[in-house]
Amino acid sequence: MALPFLANTFLLFAFPAAEPPQVSPQPSIIIKIPVEYVSVLFTVTDKKNHYVTNLKQTDFKVYEDDKPQNILIFRGETDLPLKIALVIDTSASITGKLKFEQESAVEFLQSILRRGKDEALLVTFDSNVELVQDFTDDVDLLSKAIRRIRAGGGTALYDAVYRTCQEKLLTQKGNYRKVIILITDGDDNQSRVQSLTEVIDMAQRAEAAIYSISTNASGFPFSIRGDSRKFDKILKEMADQTGGRGFFPFKAQDLSLSFEEIGRELRSQYNLAYVSTNSARDGRFRLIKIVPDETHLHVKARRGYFAPSNVK
Repeated sequence: MALPFLANTFLLFAFPAAEPPQVSPQPSIIIKIPVEYVSVLFTVTDKKNHYVTNLKQTDFKVYEDDKPQNILIFRGETDLPLKIALVIDTSASITGKLKFEQESAVEFLQSILRRGKDEALLVTFDSNVELVQDFTDDVDLLSKAIRRIRAGGGTALYDAVYRTCQEKLLTQKGNYRKVIILITDGDDNQSRVQSLTEVIDMAQRAEAAIYSISTNASGFPFSIRGDSRKFDKILKEMADQTGGRGFFPFKAQDLSLSFEEIGRELRSQYNLAYVSTNSARDGRFRLIKIVPDETHLHVKARRGYFAPSNVK
C-alpha cells in the first residue's frame, strides 16, 4: 500500500555571489527539503452496504486530531499491488475446521493474486509461530503450503500477528496495499506479547489492515462456546482499528463468502494524502477522520498513524 510518508522534495537554488569576469561561475547548490505525506487508503459504502467507487476529492474532508487538513492527492485504488499475509490458526481448537480454512484460502488466493504484481505469504501459529511460505506470486506454491498444514498445540495469536507485522510487513517498502487475513477463533494462551494494544500498534506502524475471519460460529464443528463473544470482540477490534474488517460466518461453508467479500473490498478503495499541519516529529499517535459530504455514506479507514520521530 501507499506508505504513510511518501518522500518528495522542493528544490531551492542558491546562486553564488558575483565573481570577477575572469573567474568561472560556481555550480548551483541544491538543497533538498523533505515533504512527508500522510497517505490513507479507505473504502466508502452506502446505507445498503454497497461499495461507492465514483466519488471525487471534493466529496471529502479530512481531519487529524480534529484539525482540518488539505487533501493534496486523491485517487481511486482499484488496481494497487497487494502484499497479503495469510495468518492461520493451527492450534488444537480448530482441528475440525481446518479443511474448510484450507480450501477457502486456496480459492481466495487463486482468485485475487496476479502473477508479477501481487504477493502473499503464509504464517501458521499454535504454540509457536512459523513462516511456512515467504512472499511469492506463485499460487501453486502457496496452495501446496496451505494444504500441508496440520493442527495441534496451544495458541499464540498475539505473537503471530505482532511478528508478521514487525518482521514481514513493516519492512516492505513501496506502493502496496498491505493486508493480514487472520483466520482464528480468537483465543490466546501462549503469546509473549501480552496486550491487544501492542498488537494493534504494531499493525498500525506496519500500515497493515487486518481482515479477521472468526471460526467461532455455532455451525463450525468443535466451536468454542462460552468465550466466543469475548474472542470475536478482540478480532473485531483488530480489524476496526487498522482499517480492515471482521467477518463472523455462521457456518464453515461461509468462509469462502468472507474471502470473496475481502477481495471485493480490496478492489474498491480510495487513497488520499495530505501534509500534516502538525510539523512536530514527536512519534506520537495521531487520529485521522475522513468525513464524506453525503451523510448517508460510511467511510472505513485506519484510525490513525504514528508521527515521524527524530529519535533513531
